[in-house]
Amino acid sequence: MDIVIWIGAAITLAGFAAILWSLLAVMRLRRQGLDDAQMRARLARVVPLNIGALMLSMLGLMMVVVGIILS
Repeated sequence: MDIVIWIGAAITLAGFAAILWSLLAVMRLRRQGLDDAQMRARLARVVPLNIGALMLSMLGLMMVVVGIILS
């Protein structure tokens, strides 16, 4: 079960990196000073990636917990 724990940790780190990327992308958008319509259009592309990153992190953490419980 050690392999499940390490794979889960790697998946969690990948999801966390994607969350950080989406955070930085939103911060860059806010600094550009776009009008409301342009900001909403660009944020609409970032939000699905953010949700996917959260789900990836959740899946990785679930794998870690399952690996700990089963070992």
